[in-house]
Amino acid sequence: MIRILGTIFAGLLGLAFGSFLNVCLSRWPARESIVMPGSHCRNCDHALSWWENLPLLSWLLLRGRCRKCGSAISWRYPLVELVVAALWVYFAWGSIPVAPDLGIPTEVVLFVLATGAAQMILSWILVGLAVLDAENLWLPDKLTLPGIALGLGWSTVQTLWMKQEMGGFAPPLFWLRALGESALAAVVAGGLILVIWSIYRLVRKREGIGLGDAKLMALLGAWLGLPGALLAFVLGAVIGAASALVLLAIPGHSEERWGLRKLPLGTFLCVGGIVSSLLGQQIIAAYLRWSGLQ
Repeated sequence: MIRILGTIFAGLLGLAFGSFLNVCLSRWPARESIVMPGSHCRNCDHALSWWENLPLLSWLLLRGRCRKCGSAISWRYPLVELVVAALWVYFAWGSIPVAPDLGIPTEVVLFVLATGAAQMILSWILVGLAVLDAENLWLPDKLTLPGIALGLGWSTVQTLWMKQEMGGFAPPLFWLRALGESALAAVVAGGLILVIWSIYRLVRKREGIGLGDAKLMALLGAWLGLPGALLAFVLGAVIGAASALVLLAIPGHSEERWGLRKLPLGTFLCVGGIVSSLLGQQIIAAYLRWSGLQ
């Protein structure tokens, strides 16, 4: 019962945080405050009443249109809320113990809950970055840099926890080592994009990807470790290539226009990062078994 109630609560909380994320996604590119004014129609400035501001439900009740001016409300609003809620439900279900009274040590329960909360934070950041890059080709430092810092901190905590579980004592030097390993993963992951950026600029004499993508990869390296970040990169590249082929197959897209078309690499990397955070260990283990390396 506790697991079910906790998961329901996480889903409702995910809808609320998804709604707040929508506010950020609409106002950050326009350099507007996310606090003032209150929620309103971006077409006619109609101030939304409380029932028009309910996550997901209000969009359905209003049939996707402003009550005053009738302008369409983007599908992005309910989609972001639904995706964040679904991810939070998944992570909550996996992190809330089935039976807390079966003698599970309290510290283990707390660590598992903290892991679920960390995954929720990462998914919230990645969904936000995915939408911002898809809509604006923009990966803002206000999300990537704090995300890197949070990832470094959480990865360090995880390493220290595993050290404690193995019966070892974590002296201050070990803290620095754990932080250094996480930072190295972030630097290598971000450096991968910088190498690609440099080669493309050298060959094509113009920029093909932004430096924001390098910061995003550093964020993934900090949170997921180097194997998880590389998996996210591969998945993102595959999704991006598939999207490019679909666009290329659409009539009217000449080769010249195709060569100048910009695709949101950050969006694909974020999708890869979400998949890696959900199933990364299983995918990597399956690959190692298939390749005979395990």
